[in-house]
Amino acid sequence: MSVDAELVMRRLVELEEAISELEDISLFEKEKFLNEPYVRDAAKYRLITAIEAAISVCNHIVARLKKPPSTYSECFLSLGELSVISKGLAERLAMMAKFRNMLVHLYWRISDERVYEILTQDLDDLRRFVREVTAYVERRGE
Repeated sequence: MSVDAELVMRRLVELEEAISELEDISLFEKEKFLNEPYVRDAAKYRLITAIEAAISVCNHIVARLKKPPSTYSECFLSLGELSVISKGLAERLAMMAKFRNMLVHLYWRISDERVYEILTQDLDDLRRFVREVTAYVERRGE
């Protein structure tokens, strides 16, 4: 079964929109971010939606190329093994998938400082994911 390029590209557009909103939030000074509950909540929600969009792309591609993964983290690692994305990026996104699970299921364990750190230091991983998956789709001509 082939990869549905249109579906992948739609999800990547959703991811880019979420990244753009996260970039806006990342402009807040740390102190202001930590003291504004609405801003923190918006950041957490947008991180969830961004990571979910990446997971959706990941699951689609991996399911088309091999056995579907049992976890979100495993999905990104599979993309690395399949050379869809670089292995280093795959490992970082696997960690981001674990972070997403904590945001959704164990949110009380996540410090606002950690959320701010991800906003200011890790968004480039999501941007690289968009670039690398786009390049993959273009190479395959799907």
